[in-house]
Amino acid sequence: MIYNLSIIANMKIKKILFILLGIVTLLLAILIFHIITAKPASYDNPNLQISRIEFESDIDSLQAKQICSDLRTIKGLTSDSIIVKRNVVVYFHNNKVTDSQKVFDELMSRRHYRAKRYILPPGMIAKEVCPVDQSSAGYKLSRKINQFFN
Repeated sequence: MIYNLSIIANMKIKKILFILLGIVTLLLAILIFHIITAKPASYDNPNLQISRIEFESDIDSLQAKQICSDLRTIKGLTSDSIIVKRNVVVYFHNNKVTDSQKVFDELMSRRHYRAKRYILPPGMIAKEVCPVDQSSAGYKLSRKINQFFN
């Protein structure tokens, strides 16, 4: 009788293990299918540019709200792309729609702010902005993995 109980218990354990193995295999197959068939997201980011305006004095919270509302009305800027800190406003704009000079001119036409547009020094214009060392092994490995899946 005890022998029969141990056989039944072993059969139940085997059945549970087979079910779990089947579930894991099914989930793994679904994951592999998704990885193989996934297409990379396409963004219109090559047209996204960052610019900045420097104000002569610190910006308080009331001025920051006013500057943000003025900038949000300018075509080519999005509402979530404006950062105001101390005496600097950083914003992202679509360079197919507008450029930093037009944004600055429009902002100044709305209210008279004491500010100037930040322009990169000539020596920094040609510098790369990517902080990753592109000759490093980690960068090359991640690039290969990215190319494999895309």
